[in-house]
Amino acid sequence: MTDDVAVVRDETEAYADGTAARVRVLAVPESEKFPEGIKYAFHYGEAGADDPVIRFDNHHGVHELHLSAEVFEIDYPGLQALYRA
Repeated sequence: MTDDVAVVRDETEAYADGTAARVRVLAVPESEKFPEGIKYAFHYGEAGADDPVIRFDNHHGVHELHLSAEVFEIDYPGLQALYRA
């Protein structure tokens, strides 16, 4: 990770049913790709599975909702709203 990227939050919790949740938020330089200055992923799924049960992220600069193998571009409602979802 470069000096201009900072980990804001990185937490993982594993559950007895074999699922896991991960919240990762990075502060990144504001750019055309990341105009909000953040890169995030909110993931819930089976540990080790290829596809999540649900994930919100902007890894490619586009805000996305992943439901299993399907991916949908979404309007960005803010980190708090995505975290609650």
